Amino acid sequence: MRAGYALFILATLAAGPASANSSTYTKLDLDHCKKLSSSEAGALLKCAGYRSYPVYFAEDDLRESLRYGPAAKDLIEKSFESFAQFNNINMTIEWRLDDVGKPIAAIQRWFTDNPDPSTGAASPKNAGQVLVVSRVAQENDGLSCVVGYVDALANPTANDLARKLADDNAADFACGYTEPMWVGTKGPKAGTPSNNLPDRLKAE
Repeated sequence: MRAGYALFILATLAAGPASANSSTYTKLDLDHCKKLSSSEAGALLKCAGYRSYPVYFAEDDLRESLRYGPAAKDLIEKSFESFAQFNNINMTIEWRLDDVGKPIAAIQRWFTDNPDPSTGAASPKNAGQVLVVSRVAQENDGLSCVVGYVDALANPTANDLARKLADDNAADFACGYTEPMWVGTKGPKAGTPSNNLPDRLKAE
């Protein structure tokens, strides 16, 4: 029994610690994206992302939405996940990679223009910042959608919370059937998410 236990310990030590997820970063360059469509209210662009994983950027009525990876056509053209408030994104994307280097999630910072309660106008002092965690589409599923949110102003460890949310939930997140979640403290400046997905991804 002792010899068998010793062999088990040796095998465990030889195997080493399990591989962990990691991060890599890219920058969106909207000036070098391919325009897929446009209107008076905005445009739909295909941009370079991480390796063979593109980023689809959509703008409509001063609000922005993103899809990551080889997303399905209807998700690119007919879905829009953003905030009710006017908003814009930070151009840096943090990609969460699994233990074989495949991107499973994207983390991007959104800035929300919250109105001043006394005037109703957007005010810099009321502006919010939210880390939005999204599922990265893969060739075999085409699914990219928002997984959840972290209020970057209300949580001192917002980046760590966003990474954990991505690692624990993004790869198997059921777009449309599972509601995006808030992790950590949600403060008054976080904004109100809006999630519009194709009918085929809406739970009955």
